[in-house]
Amino acid sequence: MRILLIGEYSNVHWTLAEGLRQLGHTVCVVSNGDFWKDYKRDISLVRRYTKTGGIHYLLKTYVLLPKLRGYDIVQLINPMFLELKAEKIAPIYRYLKKHNKKVFLGAFGMDAYWVDACTRIPRTFRYSDFNIGDKTIENDYTREQAADWQGTPKARLNREIADSCNGIIAGMYEYHTAYKEKHAGKLTYIPFPIDPDKENIGKPYTPERKIKFFIGIQKERSIYKGTDIMLRALKRIASLYPDKCTTYIAENVPFEQYRKMIDDCDIVLDQLYGYSPGMNALLAMSKGKIVVGGAEEECYAINNENTLRPMVNVTPDEEDVFKKLEWLIENPAEVTRMQKESREYICRHHHFRKVAEEYINFWNCK
Repeated sequence: MRILLIGEYSNVHWTLAEGLRQLGHTVCVVSNGDFWKDYKRDISLVRRYTKTGGIHYLLKTYVLLPKLRGYDIVQLINPMFLELKAEKIAPIYRYLKKHNKKVFLGAFGMDAYWVDACTRIPRTFRYSDFNIGDKTIENDYTREQAADWQGTPKARLNREIADSCNGIIAGMYEYHTAYKEKHAGKLTYIPFPIDPDKENIGKPYTPERKIKFFIGIQKERSIYKGTDIMLRALKRIASLYPDKCTTYIAENVPFEQYRKMIDDCDIVLDQLYGYSPGMNALLAMSKGKIVVGGAEEECYAINNENTLRPMVNVTPDEEDVFKKLEWLIENPAEVTRMQKESREYICRHHHFRKVAEEYINFWNCK
């Protein structure tokens, strides 16, 4: 099949493309590299944020459109799959739908269905980036996203695509839940793809040396990701156990640099508010690292996983994070076990060829 993947989040589309190519399909990835992360792509579509940058980007997009015709499958990373206003994306979406056989929507991140699921009462989730129990999380980021995705052109575009596309693929339990009520008939869950064969497996932890903790920070999204809370807990641990642990902090580094930095650590802190691990966490697990972050039982259940428990689940509470990190320091045998299970979990559920096969099966049945 000829497959077009538009947009990028955390290397999802490029990794999927590599799996699809190994299965014999022709794939083109069009993206901006996910901004400063600079992931690989076949066609680079980057907007320069200057006075005339928007006009140049729009013109470049329209010049590109004739090359985006005649595909068997088109998949969009998000309703906002281009760096344009929703009103300008809508006709481009309709063009893609008209001139290709099938169009699919990825439920991989922030969108109208996710915001609605997180803000409605009764609550959909015990906690999320928008709520902890019945309490609403109020910060600049959540207010901005709620204003962006509720009763706006973005929300209308999201619903148009969800209603008219051939199918919707959710990459995490949370996003599957957000779409399930209104689009169960065209919705599926497929795990995010990871290529474990590309990743270095560092020396496993042994009690004779210090545990190495790692946390990556996206400065503008620290509150949203919960890394501000996790960092405070980690600093407390480092202060209390200086002879037993070392901490490494990376801020807004490109993907390849981030990947190499993980190699030297044992435990990665990632995404406080999630029920499931995201791409960075899965990448770390493929290297045999332990992830401290979102790992609720719902995440294991949607993968039909009954035995492996390689992740340390934390709730959005600094004290809980602190206690879980302290538990890891005080239980070195568990660190060794979980490091081994981390890679096994990735190979069992997230291997990029297995995931690519699941995509092909879903695309073919819709």
